[in-house]
Amino acid sequence: MIQTVIKRDGRIVGFNEEKIKAAIRKAMLQTERGEDEALIQRISDRIAISGNEQMTVEEIQDRVEMELMKSPRKEVAKLYIAYRNRRNVARRAKTREMFLEIIETKNNDITRENANMNTDSPAGMMMKFASETTKPFVDDYLLSPESLDAVSHNYIHIHDKDYYPTKSLTCVQHPLDKILTGGFIAGHAESRPAKRIETASVIACISLETAQNEMHGGQAIPAFDFYLAPFVRSSFIEEVKNLETLTGNDLSHLYNCQLKDYTASSLDNLEGDDRLKQHAVNRTVARVHQAMEAFIHNMNTIHSRGGNQVVFSSINYGTDTSAEGRCIIRELLKSTYEGVGNGATAIFPIQIWKKKRGVSYLPDDPNYDLYLLACQVSARRFFPNFLNLDATFNIHEKWDINDPDRFKYEVATMGCRTRVFENRYGEKTSIGRGNLSFTTLNIVRLAIECMPILDPEERISIFFKKLDETLDIAAAQLNDRYNFQKTALAKQFPLVMSRLWNGADTLRPADTIESVINQGTLGIGFIGLAECLVALTGKHHGESDDSQKLGLRIVSHIRSRVNEYCDRYGHNFSVLATPAEGLAGRFTRKDRKTFGVIPGVTDRDYYTNSNHVPVYYQCSPRHKAKIEAPYHELTRGGHIFYVEIDGDATHNPKAIQDIVDLMDKYNMGYCSVNHNRNRCMDCGYEDATADLKKCPKCGSTVIDRLQRITGYLVGTTDRWNSGKLAELRDRVVHK
Repeated sequence: MIQTVIKRDGRIVGFNEEKIKAAIRKAMLQTERGEDEALIQRISDRIAISGNEQMTVEEIQDRVEMELMKSPRKEVAKLYIAYRNRRNVARRAKTREMFLEIIETKNNDITRENANMNTDSPAGMMMKFASETTKPFVDDYLLSPESLDAVSHNYIHIHDKDYYPTKSLTCVQHPLDKILTGGFIAGHAESRPAKRIETASVIACISLETAQNEMHGGQAIPAFDFYLAPFVRSSFIEEVKNLETLTGNDLSHLYNCQLKDYTASSLDNLEGDDRLKQHAVNRTVARVHQAMEAFIHNMNTIHSRGGNQVVFSSINYGTDTSAEGRCIIRELLKSTYEGVGNGATAIFPIQIWKKKRGVSYLPDDPNYDLYLLACQVSARRFFPNFLNLDATFNIHEKWDINDPDRFKYEVATMGCRTRVFENRYGEKTSIGRGNLSFTTLNIVRLAIECMPILDPEERISIFFKKLDETLDIAAAQLNDRYNFQKTALAKQFPLVMSRLWNGADTLRPADTIESVINQGTLGIGFIGLAECLVALTGKHHGESDDSQKLGLRIVSHIRSRVNEYCDRYGHNFSVLATPAEGLAGRFTRKDRKTFGVIPGVTDRDYYTNSNHVPVYYQCSPRHKAKIEAPYHELTRGGHIFYVEIDGDATHNPKAIQDIVDLMDKYNMGYCSVNHNRNRCMDCGYEDATADLKKCPKCGSTVIDRLQRITGYLVGTTDRWNSGKLAELRDRVVHK
């Protein structure tokens, strides 16, 4: 007798005889003779009694066909078979339609889910085919019923779900000194330790590219200036040795001579050692500049993940005050300002200036001149962004300005905003660590479901109850994914689990990664605080003090519960201010379909990212800072504050400084500035002319607007999905 049924998606459910009856009855009703309840009952009884204890849906349907063919109602059997065939075709048609949209390179929210991915290329298509067919496998076999239900009902979103079966981790901050001094093996080739700045630059690129192929998120270098500085001196020594060959003199006394800075200048009026030393400095600066130029060029042209996207890379710098470190910073900024190719803005790496009082922010600081240069470059090229090492939550108790290795105690960030610093299972540091995976809550939907409750206190009370239930599901789902990830073998990640991840050097190829991955974080994110507050109170936090209080209460509650999960599951859980890209529109579309158009909530094509004041809300930068700042301390998994400024920022670097000052004043962790930048898609010409229609250089009318999508740039808005394009159109200048 049949007891259980294996469904097509692999789930096992109890046998329900009524489903057999309903299917036969539906076929009978399409015939002239109509239904025959007695025959229906006999057939369903025979199948139920004579079947195995557990059968598949297909096996049961085959038995129905056989019984109908043996009965006097063979015409019903034909209709039943035809119906089965139509259903099979319909199931396959969904996949077919999705594949055709990819094949035909259509611009839609499937092919434009990630603006950094070129799904029009063969490699991009192949990756998208794999992505869209892998997600159902995850739903069917890797998610708990509770998690699957929360996903299907739009309560949570599991990021990078297509990579779930690979057991890969999200991202890592590269301890580049290990790579540069110890070398590494990547694929079929071995890299030896670097000796000169050009080699160090190339190895940095290779490290980022190789790790990108082993992970599903971004790659970052936490102290780019400190790591590359030694190779400035070795290159200088190499230039002095070249002079030894040229002059026939012993110049070894210049190898380690004191240099206040590496600044190229004329040799006129210089004699003896001073002339030789300046010549070596000039040659070294030129080489460093070319190395930085090559690094930026490579990070915008080297493709990863089968060739369908450039490396999602970030570099942190700004606090190395040595002459060599300053040389790296200066030439990197100069190369960034010049642009790549025909002078285009470099999309990658995302550059992050580490702002620190006493080092790189105030007029008397040793790197203040470079900070001013960073603001000038950001005013033209969007980068660098700015990371506030002085924020109370970014301070490390071991940091000492006199420590040459102080970079180990400086927080670093990556990509759109990811932050990893605190650690329950090792040293508090960003280096050699990253995020393991993250899941985002749709707090807007929870609020919408509470809207019919008229009493405000009861409405909010029920919201928090729903929030707790959803948080529990998200934490359990992340723990399930962690338990799956930890079974991966070190050999599956040849670089990450040999040179990059903290503790990985203790692993043998056949060891699992379980003993080291708890150094990483599991992120619980949220989206749409503004729309959530409108649903609960009628106003968002940018326009109402009461809404702001509730917003802080909501995110504080999430933070408190996440701390509980750290103890319950034994992981580094963190709260993430989610950088929603494709998700911003996906959540909204589903909620609008269920609840209709709700003013201020579902009436746009996107939900506002994390805790931001809505992009369409007109306010000053100061007001925006005051509202968003308190959320940075609560969202230690990552956050960002951004401001839209008007006009040509190229001639107004002071505007960038003003925004960094706000970050300093209001204790924010990370910020960036958006401004207008036109780009000719034919010749690469860029300027900041308002509403530019025709390129003044080549006459092309194919003009795009270079913009930041979440925390990173995209070379063309053609790759943006519909939700983010709608958000871009709504953005207003903060003034």
